Amino acid sequence: QVQLVESGGGLVQAGGSLRLSCAASGRSFSRYDTVGWYRQAPGKEREFVAAISWSGGSTYYADSVKGRFTISRDSARTAVYLQMNSLKFGDTAIYYCTTNTASWGQGTQVTVSS
Repeated sequence: QVQLVESGGGLVQAGGSLRLSCAASGRSFSRYDTVGWYRQAPGKEREFVAAISWSGGSTYYADSVKGRFTISRDSARTAVYLQMNSLKFGDTAIYYCTTNTASWGQGTQVTVSS
């Protein structure tokens, strides 16, 4: 089973950018994996943010982040990234990485100040 570790969160002003990383250990990502980012804000349900299918590289985004966030992968099959631009106060949440919604990381906090 793959273990996932997120990093790159922090405090940023509205309009700023952050780049989150999801590192895989135990095994590398396979061509059968879909790796996604979800987020959970205080008092809210966990929601889908973005995903990338390793086979073919198709990407998927929630409407709320389209045009601002970009998901990408590395060629070594060990990391997935989430570039977040034009951050808004509403993007404040803990961001989680998941493989096929079966394995989950511990999350990284993103706080956007208004």
